[in-house]
Amino acid sequence: MSGFQTIDVGAGTARLYTAGDAAPGTPGVLLMHAWWGLNGDVIAFADRLAEAGYAVAAPDLFDGTVADTIAGAEAAAGAADDARCEAITVAAAGWLRDHLGPDAPIAGIGFSFGAAWALWYPDAPNPLAATVLYYGTAGGSVLTRHQHPVLGHFAADDPYEEADWVAEVAQTLQGAGREVAFHTYPATGHWFAEPSRDAYRADAAALAWERTLAFLAQHLGSPRG
Repeated sequence: MSGFQTIDVGAGTARLYTAGDAAPGTPGVLLMHAWWGLNGDVIAFADRLAEAGYAVAAPDLFDGTVADTIAGAEAAAGAADDARCEAITVAAAGWLRDHLGPDAPIAGIGFSFGAAWALWYPDAPNPLAATVLYYGTAGGSVLTRHQHPVLGHFAADDPYEEADWVAEVAQTLQGAGREVAFHTYPATGHWFAEPSRDAYRADAAALAWERTLAFLAQHLGSPRG
């Protein structure tokens, strides 16, 4: 079943979009939105993952704010409180763990702004089995404190995630002993996998999707058995 849930976060609550059959043993995906907020692109991606057999939890880090312009997205991301984003992220993974059980594998997938939160996610109390990045990274100790594998999809022309920095991130991950597969997609820019954006490129998005499904099946197991 797909739809919005309300989860407890500290003394308050947050919105969570869930999709798929959240039955015990089902592999799960923690899906983190870009700086646009929890918009239609994220919801559609969650539904596609559910159709592929995964249970998906997509938390709303912006408490209902959805932006359509870069200026609006910058404002939304800038106004987001890191401590609350951390708490929401952990609570969303906890929702998956509560429904799927302690042994079900969970992957994190993050788009742009959300990719940093997928990389940040702590090993406790609900560790991830794999992480997928869509044109987003992070720096510092979050790259070296985990051991699970990382798949990355990056644009060839991207002022937000420049090639030298992406290469440095890959080297840092590999230096920590992590399995890394970073792909760069020719003739693409940031947001190339989000259909509502002008940068959307269907061929690149389709290839990234195929690679993502193969990666999830490898590290979480086939949801179709």
